[in-house]
Amino acid sequence: MESDESVGSGDHQAQVIVVGAGPAGSAAALHLARAGVDVVLLEKGAFPRDKVCGDGLTPRGVQQLVRMGVDIDAPGWMRTKGMRWVCGGRQVHIDWPRSGSHPDFGLTRSRHDFDDILVRQAVAAGARLRMETKATGPLTNRAGRIVGVSTVAGSDKQPMNYHAPLVIAADGASARTALAMGLERDPSKPMATAARRYYRSEARTHDPYLELWADLLCSRTGRDLPGYGWIFPLGDGRVNVGLGALPHRDHGTVDLRATMDRWLNRTPTHWELREENADSPLRSAALPMGFNRRPQYRRGLLLVGDSGGMVSPWSGEGIVQAMEAGEIAAETVALALHRPDGPGREQALHQYASEVNRRWGRYYRLGNTVAELVFARYGYRPLLNRRVMASPTLVRSLARLLTHGTDAPSDDVIDTVVRSLVRMVPAPGRRARGLDTRRR
Repeated sequence: MESDESVGSGDHQAQVIVVGAGPAGSAAALHLARAGVDVVLLEKGAFPRDKVCGDGLTPRGVQQLVRMGVDIDAPGWMRTKGMRWVCGGRQVHIDWPRSGSHPDFGLTRSRHDFDDILVRQAVAAGARLRMETKATGPLTNRAGRIVGVSTVAGSDKQPMNYHAPLVIAADGASARTALAMGLERDPSKPMATAARRYYRSEARTHDPYLELWADLLCSRTGRDLPGYGWIFPLGDGRVNVGLGALPHRDHGTVDLRATMDRWLNRTPTHWELREENADSPLRSAALPMGFNRRPQYRRGLLLVGDSGGMVSPWSGEGIVQAMEAGEIAAETVALALHRPDGPGREQALHQYASEVNRRWGRYYRLGNTVAELVFARYGYRPLLNRRVMASPTLVRSLARLLTHGTDAPSDDVIDTVVRSLVRMVPAPGRRARGLDTRRR
């Protein structure tokens, strides 16, 4: 961490700096720019780029794209009707709900250009994008408050400082900015691993359902996979095939490559999910879950997306939470900047953590418990037993719970039941929310 009280003549200034141009960072920059805030968006790479992801969006994610002004009717987007769950020789279809609070369809699109689409929206709104500019560390004042970031840019790694009274960290699972500011990961919270590969499959590429397999076995131990497998159609001749695993400390790590090979050998030959039809290498990535880094705001720094461990412990979904958190952060910051620097502004900025926890706190707390006691030990098979799979009501209820498909009052009975279950979870205490004043 570098202390910096002055601004050099060659340095850049803004009202807000956003580090990382993934879904979280682009959403934050876009909504800030729309609010008239001077925002600089720093991205260490270039676009388009690849990213390990399932490439599937639930209706809640579609809603965020619409709010960002993305043309979801343009070529390259594929609509989905719902999910297909496969377990124990049975399968069940769950259509996305027609509740009116969210779109009644999902989407798929490769992350190769998904992030590029979002960042272009941010730039069109007025955000200043600096690509191939890697943030190397925070700049702080004597009080330890972040006042900017140091960077290196281009192939020659030209050093440059960017100054702003507020910084939004959206730099992914590495969370380098948060770590440099002393925000460590909570090891008691779940950390999953996902691996995915693309295959050419004409038989599956136009499937209208996101397919999830809950009865896979680990290649090394023969135990149930502490997670699930997926086959997501892309509509362009390919499918995204992957595994997500949440290993239990007593069971050791999972060999995702061998486990995937074992699974795909079970699939019908005409699906073409074989080595000769692979369209990419197998790539893996960490999934920081369940708010495993707190507080979400401290000393001028806001954490959004994977940087704040915002991946759902229920499903491994992270794009939706990233985009929503980016919008919440932008709204909080835009309002706070209208207050003079001081206690009043700080009070406004702390509302970011409060709003994030209002939306997801109880839901994630329950999810962390289920992940530890069920998913990491036995996988998803116990939830998808024969009784559940045979009951449309139980299946739809479980689907809403796993995908956080509702958070607004409605007349839907299933929505009411799911919301009531989540509300039964005690709210996090003051220290759990990261609001201990001694650490501000």
